[in-house]
Parts: sequence; C-alpha cells; structure tokens
Amino acid sequence: MTGQEDAVLAAIRSRRVVRAMSGEPVARKDLETVLDAGRWAPTAGNRHLQRFVATDDPATLRVLRMVSPGMIQRPAAAITICTDRRLAAEYGFPPGAAGLHVDVGTAMATLLLAAHAIGLGAGPVSSFSRAAVGEVLGLPQGWVPEVVVCVGHPAPGGPPPMRPQPRLTWRDLTTWVPPEDGA
Repeated sequence: MTGQEDAVLAAIRSRRVVRAMSGEPVARKDLETVLDAGRWAPTAGNRHLQRFVATDDPATLRVLRMVSPGMIQRPAAAITICTDRRLAAEYGFPPGAAGLHVDVGTAMATLLLAAHAIGLGAGPVSSFSRAAVGEVLGLPQGWVPEVVVCVGHPAPGGPPPMRPQPRLTWRDLTTWVPPEDGA
C-alpha cells in the first residue's frame, strides 16, 4: 500500500460524527475547501443534480436549529445538500429515483471526510422540516433539502456515542455469494 492509500484509509477509519462543537467560527476558506471537495463526489451520469447551500450566519443557523430537531450540534456553519428536482426531471429522473439519493449520500460522505481532513468536525442532520428549511434558506423553486451537514470545530469532551455498539468488522457486515465455505 502507498502512503496516499494509507492516509485515505486512516481518514476513513478516524472520522467521527461530531455532535459537540465549540463556538469558534470556521474560516470561509475552510468552508470553501469542504465545498470544493463536495463537487468531486461521484454522481449518476456525472450530472451533478445536487446543490450546496452554505451558511455561517449565526441568525440563520439559529433558525435552522429551531426547525431541525435532529440538529444536536451548535454548528459554526451548515451546508445543506439539496436535489435540484426540476433539473432531475429534465434529465428524465422520476421523483423517487434512487440515484438522486445515492448522489446526496456520496456528496455528504465526501463533505464529512473533507471537513475531517482539514481538522474540522462535521455531522449530518436528516431530521428537519423540509418546507421550513427551504424557507429559511430561500431555496429556489425545485430545490429540495435532503440533508444538512453541520460544520464546526470539535468541542472537547463531547457527548458519548448515541448507543454503544459492539465493534463490527467487515466480516460481520458481509455475505459472500456463493458462500466461501461451501455451506
């Protein structure tokens, strides 16, 4: 394995969802670095139907928290990943097309890893009012908020994991077809 492969795998293994963030602002340059990484996330047909809406405005963040019961963090910034449903329809994607959600997931994972790579903490929020978030952010017609990625500096001594889980290995999560042992 090369040093680059080791670094990527180490980042994957060490990244955690950050639920406690300090009040320290995040530099705009750092947010732009995370957003730039997000544009490199793979998408269905390389169409890039996801859109990022970023804010580091304290008043906007306060209102976002009020309409997002899943936002435990007090982030210094938030990036909302939206699907441009009008553009998706123009490409022939039906409203519930799985590829649209996969694109959001790959973008989210990329943003989380990018934030971690530059020393920021990040965590996704999926429990929020889509209509309210759309209003708070002034989203254009057809943009649907899918997930909010909270970004900030990790606070020392954050809350413990939501539920302690036994340590899983890839073997615990994988089924081989056909079975390797012939069973």
